[in-house]
Amino acid sequence: IEVGMEDGFVKVISPIEDTPAFRAGVKAGDLIVKLDETPVKGMNLSDAVKRMRGKPNTEITLTIARKGETKPVIVKIVREVIKVQSVKSKMVEPGYGYVRVVQFQENTGRYLVDHLNRLYKETPLKGLVLDLRNDPGGLLHGAVGVSAAFLSPGALVVSTDGRTEDAKRKYNATPDDYLRGTSNDFLRGLPEGIKNVPMIVLVNGGSASASEIVAGALQDHKRAIVMGTQTFGKGSVQTILPLNNNSAIKLTTARYYTPSGRSIQATGIAPDILVEESPGAQAAQRVREADLVGHLENDREKSETPAAAGEGGAKDDTKDKGDEHSEAPARFEMAGKDDYQLAQAINLLKGLQIIQNSRL
Repeated sequence: IEVGMEDGFVKVISPIEDTPAFRAGVKAGDLIVKLDETPVKGMNLSDAVKRMRGKPNTEITLTIARKGETKPVIVKIVREVIKVQSVKSKMVEPGYGYVRVVQFQENTGRYLVDHLNRLYKETPLKGLVLDLRNDPGGLLHGAVGVSAAFLSPGALVVSTDGRTEDAKRKYNATPDDYLRGTSNDFLRGLPEGIKNVPMIVLVNGGSASASEIVAGALQDHKRAIVMGTQTFGKGSVQTILPLNNNSAIKLTTARYYTPSGRSIQATGIAPDILVEESPGAQAAQRVREADLVGHLENDREKSETPAAAGEGGAKDDTKDKGDEHSEAPARFEMAGKDDYQLAQAINLLKGLQIIQNSRL
């Protein structure tokens, strides 16, 4: 899980898919108040993370405060060695493909090309869904490579700006900006016509950092419709400076900006079409960058950003309630039969296909 600190407690930014916490039902926005029988209040983040880690096949119990629950939620997790599959895909219906990026890793762009080719071998695509929900981010060049797969060569993907000249950079859909340590341009193997396939990007409050860069780039270039809920809003650049005593200091040195100049920091990416996780649901309790104490502000959005958590939300649930608790509900399967957001994305792609055919 991707976590941060808020008022002395551990807050879940995003549960990474196919990890024990994800399978156990941990959700973005959960407030972890106990690790086994040890209260989290007073720990720093490093100590809390060390306690959560442990030997494979050992168990840890998380006590969680969750908005909408009147009792603490108890989640039991069996630790294991984490191996995340960066890219997944399937054909939802004939002609309508689905690609999910779980996390941006070293070879994510290469894996994306492989999955797109597999989909094309089944049937020519009429529409494509790129799922970035609960993707906490990862490597910048991975995000540039994924964006470049769908944008025109040389298109601006993201820029950075800070106080110093070396903090001012532009990253484009060019091999120099998405290849790292190799001369083999994997995007040459893209299926013909992929850059023109109608496309929807799914996002939510667990979409952060690199996934926001991709969503923002495809949105600004009008290459895809962004659907779902507001993203997390992690748009800052950190630089690690080694110190002499085998330690280092991490400094925030710049902000990320979408091609149109929008700052991602604290604001995130607003979807073109708002679709909640389930029909009629209100926005889920999700922590966003703007909710974190001492967060870096958005320098291009001076109005106050409303906190997604709201006041008196999950924090009120941390009061002593004795031994009363509720078990974590089963997590719905992304791209499964109950995935409402994906169903709406496919419906929209079908509608776009009908409109396109009527104009021929």
